Amino acid sequence: MSDKPAYNRVLIKLSGETLCRRGEGGLAAERLAAVAGQVVAVARLGVQVGLVIGGGNFLRGRDLADQDHIRKPTADAMGMLATVMNALALRDVIQSSGTDAVVFTATAMPGVCPTYTAASARRALEAGQVGLFAGGTGNPFFTTDTAAALRAAEIGADVLFKATKVDGVYDSDPVTNPNARKFDRLSYQEALDRRLGIMDMTAFALCMDHGIPIVVLRLFQDDSLMRAVRGQDVGTRISR
Repeated sequence: MSDKPAYNRVLIKLSGETLCRRGEGGLAAERLAAVAGQVVAVARLGVQVGLVIGGGNFLRGRDLADQDHIRKPTADAMGMLATVMNALALRDVIQSSGTDAVVFTATAMPGVCPTYTAASARRALEAGQVGLFAGGTGNPFFTTDTAAALRAAEIGADVLFKATKVDGVYDSDPVTNPNARKFDRLSYQEALDRRLGIMDMTAFALCMDHGIPIVVLRLFQDDSLMRAVRGQDVGTRISR
């Protein structure tokens, strides 16, 4: 297998919990450094890298919305702000490694970072900057999975890498079922028919409509991201 990248432009979707220690919240310096190291390594191959990160290490909008006095749009706005905090922290760590990075937010935040447009994001990627797309879609009722699929379509990403806690997609929960079967490859339709819950339906439909392959992998496992970027079989690939 060639060491050359198999893709020109990629979108990486990370959960906010990637940036904190297991069972904790907030940010952990060593996790920030580890994530940034993998992103920088991919960017140094000449791959254009966009990244969407969740905010669950600080709070989840859906959890707040379960409370009686916080409306769903308010809870989702708070969750989107958490993604901005994560993106700003990760940007600085990436830049400290000598790779330029820029945060774009879906909602205008003058003095913090530029507002996202597809054109400005593409220009940044073409200039060799890592683009961190924060603030979700800018609208309530949409997940960061949907934000990742939307940004992948807008920037013309060749693939969407979804980094999770497990090393791919299984027919049942491998944590509770030791006999769970892992899928190496699936078609979009197979994934839908099996109701595997890879992403929310809006996100999945966006990828399917635009023909964007989804690769589900575990970020901190045997250089899985780098191997996937080089076209090796890693995790589970969902495509046409």
